Amino acid sequence: MSSGAKWNEDYGDPAADVALFYSMPVEPGLDATVSYMKKLVRAAPPGEKWHYNTGETNLIGVVVARATKKDLATYASEKIWARYGMEQDATWMVDRTGNVHGGCCIAATTLDYARVGQFILEGARVDGQSIVADGWLEAATRRQIDNGQSGGGYGYQWWTRDNGSFSAVGIHGQQIHIDPSRRLVIVINSVPPEAILSKENLAARIALFDAIRAAIDAEGRHGARKP
Repeated sequence: MSSGAKWNEDYGDPAADVALFYSMPVEPGLDATVSYMKKLVRAAPPGEKWHYNTGETNLIGVVVARATKKDLATYASEKIWARYGMEQDATWMVDRTGNVHGGCCIAATTLDYARVGQFILEGARVDGQSIVADGWLEAATRRQIDNGQSGGGYGYQWWTRDNGSFSAVGIHGQQIHIDPSRRLVIVINSVPPEAILSKENLAARIALFDAIRAAIDAEGRHGARKP
């Protein structure tokens, strides 16, 4: 999220890039993501300014698909979904050129989202075998750039907290929150009243997670209780 490309992520603005991405003509022979992203102008030097940009995550998806020579859904199924034992199939939206959207639109059950969180909590391993490169997960889930959020930051596609926890956050408030120190995974698959995760809603979610952590810590101090 720090490429420096000029991008408007305002979901309420029909003229924003995040909306035009789905409607602008696609250049013949190009992936829809590449066709749109290659036309963006620069707003800041690379790596200096954090600016949320779904198009960049779409572009990461293009890179992964080309590197593996597989569409993202097939690759994710082979590496994680089927191997880790998810309970249900998931669906992943495709763009106008038939390629999976790297930056959004995975539909899965709440329990399987929780399994994704558990998979990450266990170090992105299946049967003891790491699915990611050595050191990547540790780097991805710690602050790599300041995103202006008090007590937090942004890693590699993960929202980070200075207390060591981190989250995957969806546009409508879906969230996989992971706290490694407490071996804790919290999943939210619901939508706030305005259907957009505002700063106020995000702050409320953070307060909820803090309250859950405090309750767990208090339970630990009091010792085990009978059912």
